Amino acid sequence: MTKNVGSADKLVRILLAVLFAVLIFAKVVSGWLAIVLGIFAVVFLLTALLNFCPIWLTLKINTNKKTAEV
Repeated sequence: MTKNVGSADKLVRILLAVLFAVLIFAKVVSGWLAIVLGIFAVVFLLTALLNFCPIWLTLKINTNKKTAEV
């Protein structure tokens, strides 16, 4: 599994996950929207922590500058 998520991409993913979690726990969103945002938050957090995004792999996108040069 090649790392294809760079530091800026990782930061955006973590910030979005935190934002979605805050919206859910503050009950700003509820129902099906809260479920969808919760799923997105988990996916963003996992891809940020693993430095790997399967969608980027499929689209042949690599935001990780360290492995993009190799």
